[in-house]
Amino acid sequence: MTTLIDDHRSHVSAATTARYFYFHMALACTAVAFLGFAPTYWLPLASGSFSSTPVVHFHGMLFFGWTLYFAFQTWLAASGRTARHRMMGMVGVSLATAMTIFGFLVAVNAMKRSAAIGQTDQGIAFVIVPLSGILFFAVVFILAVAATHRPETHKRLMLLAGISLLDAAVARWFLTFLAPPGPAGPPPVEVTIIPAFVAYLLLVAAMVFDWRARGRVHPVYIYGGAALLAVKLLNWPISATPAWHAFAGGILALAQ
Repeated sequence: MTTLIDDHRSHVSAATTARYFYFHMALACTAVAFLGFAPTYWLPLASGSFSSTPVVHFHGMLFFGWTLYFAFQTWLAASGRTARHRMMGMVGVSLATAMTIFGFLVAVNAMKRSAAIGQTDQGIAFVIVPLSGILFFAVVFILAVAATHRPETHKRLMLLAGISLLDAAVARWFLTFLAPPGPAGPPPVEVTIIPAFVAYLLLVAAMVFDWRARGRVHPVYIYGGAALLAVKLLNWPISATPAWHAFAGGILALAQ
């Protein structure tokens, strides 16, 4: 009897851990996003020393708001409030749509700033990083919405989408402490790879959890993770091609 009770408690504990895993991962994403932008946005904003265009501020609030929304949604799901979780889904669709639009606008704004300081080519090359990032997020989010009837797939796609946004936050610490002295401008595309891989350690944690809990890694992490790595690694060679410079340069010309 004691053995049966202990086994039951063990199963209940394991089920609780699995149920709240995505909530804890969402909290980790929120923490990374906040701490990553603390030295370059939150602290200067609090001290009144940060000045930028309204589109940049709105972009920042939207993206950080997403991490809070993601944490709230995972908490609703973990605590059994599935009806409210589904009801809040339309908020996520609206938020993700606004993020995609403002992510594009901020990327174009960054190109214009680079051109204004005489670094047009560098700005055109670097814009592949934010544009490919927001496109990846949008595609994965759409797939997650389409998979709402398959909870195991849906929640993993949502986590993949959330993690894909974190490389910019991690990169802020690299740029703050490792950037060479000189005038501010767009960094080389290749320097974004290492910060991205640091952010993607959260995806590795999710894969390890799957392996321990299910005995195998879910295909979302395998194929989605491979796609995420491919996008990040291909940014570098593609950003130097004449085709990319013609494409992004055309966007810049229309925005001028």
